[in-house]
Amino acid sequence: MKIVIIEPLGITAEKLAEATAAVKARGHEIIAYDTKTEDVAELAERGKDADVIIVANQPFRKEVIEKCEKLKLLSVAFTGVDHVDVDVCKERGITVCNAAGYSTNAVAELAFGLAISVLRNIPPCDAVCRKEGTKAGLVGGELFGKTFGVVGTGAIGSKVAKIAQAFGCKVVAYSRSVKPEMESLGVTYLPLEEVLKISDIVSLHVPLNRHTKGLIGEKEIALMQKNAILLNTARGGVVDSRALANALNEERIAGAGIDVFEMEPPVPADHPLLHSKHTVVTPHVAFASHEALFTRAQIVSENILKWEDGTPQNVIC
Repeated sequence: MKIVIIEPLGITAEKLAEATAAVKARGHEIIAYDTKTEDVAELAERGKDADVIIVANQPFRKEVIEKCEKLKLLSVAFTGVDHVDVDVCKERGITVCNAAGYSTNAVAELAFGLAISVLRNIPPCDAVCRKEGTKAGLVGGELFGKTFGVVGTGAIGSKVAKIAQAFGCKVVAYSRSVKPEMESLGVTYLPLEEVLKISDIVSLHVPLNRHTKGLIGEKEIALMQKNAILLNTARGGVVDSRALANALNEERIAGAGIDVFEMEPPVPADHPLLHSKHTVVTPHVAFASHEALFTRAQIVSENILKWEDGTPQNVIC
């Protein structure tokens, strides 16, 4: 069986060999590309003879999938699969698996890195300190005692809720499905509008789909308190960036921590959230810790073995 890792997985060759050792031990051929490309012809050339393709967050669309005529399994080294034409895979009988859970800790931790950076004015403090300045005008706030709203209580959202409680926050949540185990920990589920109205910090943890695209728009932002902070480590399309930037610049909300945009970085220099007040931005790095990147390589390899054994895991379709 030919397995193609169609883009880099962000780990060293040694770590990749370690993660894929069990697959190789079954005699399978593994070809790993160490460069990214968005060229359709190049992607098709890389995957044309593959029985299995491993892809991370590289867009993998119909025009490429149709040229990969031998493809039977697409093992996605990512949690979200909105960059993959899943419907085309279904039509062609291609199994799609993701790497659920690999970045739960990494994303949750960065959410709090962003929250604290905004609350305590860390970027401007860093800048002024390097210019022999003082804390004047830069005194910030604490997480302790705040109401922390979590939108989406999947694995990552649930982890964020627990960390928020450890910081001494009261946690409220909105999710399409209520988790009794989170309620037992003291998390209160409320309608989205109520979460937005009462939260000092709102952290987004939902996938991007037809239900969540534009979930946080002008109307929803208008419900938030003037002292509130919005965190997005989910998907850029969940938020109306222009509406958020306007609210920040008009100081209708207090700040934002943004890791995701409508496109993958590099983000255009004129993007509104790169110029909004009280905003800390990162280039879609929440998932990318050394530990998480190695874990996802292990998971996509396990996906292949489980699928080959007839007991597939992490199945999307």
